[in-house]
Amino acid sequence: MPRKKLPIGIQTFAKIREADFYYVDKTGMAVDLIEGGSQYFLSRPRRFGKSLFLDTLKELFEGNRALFTGLAAETRWDWSKKYPVMRISFGAGVVRSLENLQQSLHQQLHALERQFGLAAEFPDIGSRFKELILRVALRSGQRVVVLVDEYDKPILDCITDTALALQIRETLKDLYSVIKDSDAHVHFAFLTGVSKFSMVMFSGLNNLTDITIDQNYGSICGYTDADVDTVFAPELPGLDREEIRRWYNGYNWLGEGVYNPFDVLLLFRNREFRPYWFETGTPTFLVKLLLERQQFTPDLGRINAPETLLSTFDVGNIPLEALLFQTGYLTVDKVRRLPGRLQFTLKYPNLEVQSSLNEVLLQSFSGNPAIPGPHIARLYDLLLDGDFPGLQALFHAFYASIPHQWQTNSPVAQYEGYYASIFYKRCRLFCPRTRQTGKRRIGNHFL
Repeated sequence: MPRKKLPIGIQTFAKIREADFYYVDKTGMAVDLIEGGSQYFLSRPRRFGKSLFLDTLKELFEGNRALFTGLAAETRWDWSKKYPVMRISFGAGVVRSLENLQQSLHQQLHALERQFGLAAEFPDIGSRFKELILRVALRSGQRVVVLVDEYDKPILDCITDTALALQIRETLKDLYSVIKDSDAHVHFAFLTGVSKFSMVMFSGLNNLTDITIDQNYGSICGYTDADVDTVFAPELPGLDREEIRRWYNGYNWLGEGVYNPFDVLLLFRNREFRPYWFETGTPTFLVKLLLERQQFTPDLGRINAPETLLSTFDVGNIPLEALLFQTGYLTVDKVRRLPGRLQFTLKYPNLEVQSSLNEVLLQSFSGNPAIPGPHIARLYDLLLDGDFPGLQALFHAFYASIPHQWQTNSPVAQYEGYYASIFYKRCRLFCPRTRQTGKRRIGNHFL
């Protein structure tokens, strides 16, 4: 099989298909989705392929058959029908005010009006959007397809400013309620984002089918083991296949486990194991909450939570379990079926997330990001050598290096778990990797 180009950062289905990039076929799942319902919601962590899937839906509904040659949808789709597609995205830029959001919405609605050769008839966003759907449906003779990408990003951009976040939430709520009000003229609607806000956000759109935790669509975004072994087979020589699994596999939403596509593609390009996904966005807000709420961090990799809690996310009410799960720092490990509910056990998805998150937390607990570095390198050498006296001296030196003023001024230092958390983080940075033979086994005994 010849090597192809790696679609790093490409979210355009046509570009991937026309320029000979690798493509993992999700079109069969897209057809299943469309045949099974008409309005959906999907939450996935950042850089997981949500935008590409939306663009795939767009090309499918617009009837661009040539792009689907050889794919699952080619023989399953009715190519005689074409639908007008309206796509709204909040992926670009940062919303810093209500005016920013309103300007973005007016610009996107104006672009859609130009696309369909129409003029704006109402000044307010909701009426303008509703009228646009109606007029496009009447003119084309087909009901409209509405695709919304990063539906929640404007809220997340200002999540630390509660008053502003609430204003933005209400504006978006009014926008999304138009989709329900226009149901007679909407053939299909699909909203994606990182977080799933509570039903307050969707009170105007309560007929969405949430496929976030659904075994039928667990691999709708991301690469499966089989995808890596087949589609990307030309890229595998020279790389340790089991290490690829340990570093990047493990995300689970009740279906088959998947890899983050961004990690896999960067690995194939650079031929080096690194926390590529983690490095694209430091979880500052998450770390801040963990510190404020005095979370006993050794428990992060074995959290139990009901399904309802994982969907409880709103401005001013953000459970850590929901935040960790929705943003991709924890994933489903086990499911227990209780009467009328599901109980989940969450875990770190893979080595990348476990090691990187613990390193960031260690820097925060230390009070100075520069403190852990020299100690981490020394810890690695001592673990390899099995030097327990050296380990004892290292931990004494590390605790002594934490500024006394930081400990006394921080509420985290008021409980014993603070010190246990620091000890745990030091170990987790390297012990997950010590599964080999010889002296490397010392890491497992050390824990």
